[in-house]
Amino acid sequence: MKGVVIKSTGSWYQVRKENGTILPCRLKGKFRLSGIKHTNPITVGDEIEYELEPDSGNGVIHKIADRKNYIIRKANNLSKQTHIIASNLDQCMLIVTLAFPKTSLGFIDRFLVTSEAYHIPAILVFNKSDLFIGENAAYLEETINLYRKIGYTCLRTSIINGEGLAQLKELLQNKTTLLSGHSGVGKSSLLNTIEPGLNLKTQAISNYSEKGQHTTTFAEMHPLSFGGNIVDTPGIREFGLVDFEDAEVSHYFKEMQPLITKCKFNNCKHINEPNCAVQAAVASGAINEQRFSSYLSILSKVDIYE
Repeated sequence: MKGVVIKSTGSWYQVRKENGTILPCRLKGKFRLSGIKHTNPITVGDEIEYELEPDSGNGVIHKIADRKNYIIRKANNLSKQTHIIASNLDQCMLIVTLAFPKTSLGFIDRFLVTSEAYHIPAILVFNKSDLFIGENAAYLEETINLYRKIGYTCLRTSIINGEGLAQLKELLQNKTTLLSGHSGVGKSSLLNTIEPGLNLKTQAISNYSEKGQHTTTFAEMHPLSFGGNIVDTPGIREFGLVDFEDAEVSHYFKEMQPLITKCKFNNCKHINEPNCAVQAAVASGAINEQRFSSYLSILSKVDIYE
């Protein structure tokens, strides 16, 4: 019998059966010894095969189908292990706020680099747009234009004035989408607005720290009434990159990709090598300096937490 994992709480998994009902499942004991290196051998989005336990009626997972793709992060900032966030995705969507709380451009760039590396199209949603006026509004528009110019789909949203909500719904329709972002960016409020039946928990931002407080504990897949699924994830404080060789990193910056072959050296790291096409593009303004700073910080193995 087949199903899709919609939630993992450690040793137990919620599986959506082919008829749409939900079945608690555990992993078959000997399957756990199959040499999987991640902290979680099964993740949300996995297509699995299971059998029923005659005594309890629960399921026992004995096979995982090959994954179309998956996206990972470091298990925590001190660990060398990786945690699979979700698999078999059509796209990933990062909900950001440039204030209230702040999402740094370095964090955005790490998310985009990760999505590029795992071949998952990425969308940036700039939420709480109603809070940006004057100089802040200009900064918001400047940031959106930066990423649009690179080639990313960007959307402004607000549940207060309704900006972008129809477009957001259209982007999610009939797709399986990973939704991520820091706690407090309004991810759950956005989802509850476009799909009221979800009733996801929301929580106010701390007045002291201006940072969000976690409301989602485990990643969970929710079906959408208008078609598709969203994978809601816990608020991610960091996106530590893993398994990237230094020479690979520039390949995951869209604006650098066409320039890589124009450098003098085919193993150019674009730091201080002579006749580097990427450095020349930064000097001319063709590549944004902040994006190049993100690239350098990734090479230096610095993780971004905001």
